[in-house]
Amino acid sequence: MHPIEHLRYVARAHGVDAVALVEESAHALGSMAFDPSALVVACRRIVERHPFTGALWWLCANLTTSAEPHDAVWELAGRIRSDSTGSQLAHELPDDATVLTIGAPELIADGLVRRGDVRVVALDSQHSATSFVRRLERHDVDYEPVDAAAAGAAARVADVVLIEALAVDREYVVAPLGSSTVAGVAAAVGTPVWLVAGVGRRLPNDMVGAMRERIDGAIADVDPWDLEVEAFSTAQVTDVIGPLGRLPMGPAAVAAECPPAPELLRISPM
Repeated sequence: MHPIEHLRYVARAHGVDAVALVEESAHALGSMAFDPSALVVACRRIVERHPFTGALWWLCANLTTSAEPHDAVWELAGRIRSDSTGSQLAHELPDDATVLTIGAPELIADGLVRRGDVRVVALDSQHSATSFVRRLERHDVDYEPVDAAAAGAAARVADVVLIEALAVDREYVVAPLGSSTVAGVAAAVGTPVWLVAGVGRRLPNDMVGAMRERIDGAIADVDPWDLEVEAFSTAQVTDVIGPLGRLPMGPAAVAAECPPAPELLRISPM
């Protein structure tokens, strides 16, 4: 496939997990690494099409600021492919824990099926958790699908609440819609909130700020409850699970994994 057609395919992709998107993007961008100006434009268009996929921002920021993007692109693809966040989550969970989730988190699912002995209370809204609970069922993980309206009761019985980050900086988390409700209720009843942030989700403030602006802009056109994502304060998070394990919420836990890349924040001429 021609590189430009490959990039168009990536840009049009929806409903694909972040790891697959990053790997496909890496393959497409790798052939453009010797043309810096084309690489920047291509990266900018990718994040415009997938504005809330933090791992794509991470990939593109590292590539556009690298002195050797041709070598960097394969190293970055390898890093996200070998992300150990799921195994770290499995290691950190208490024995026979009851955990509360919302939606269809990919990395959280990986950790839960590795562990096996947990009971999962899976909050669902408009069937958003369907693929998640099917995966748990295939791996014989004990789960209970619960309507999101019961978030308060579910948070009270859970040992820990797990929320998967699309992106995070020191102040804000970008996550699937409903995450802020679960985090807020858990904080109110004293249940720990663990943010699961895999490779590429920790970003500089200006990138997360661009996501928040995009959310605010979308609210001007649609009702906020019709969006798929939201942003909320990291003050509601107690711990962060990542490829290096579990850390208390703080600067070290959410240190940016890529340099600022102002060129990605400009609007591409179409």
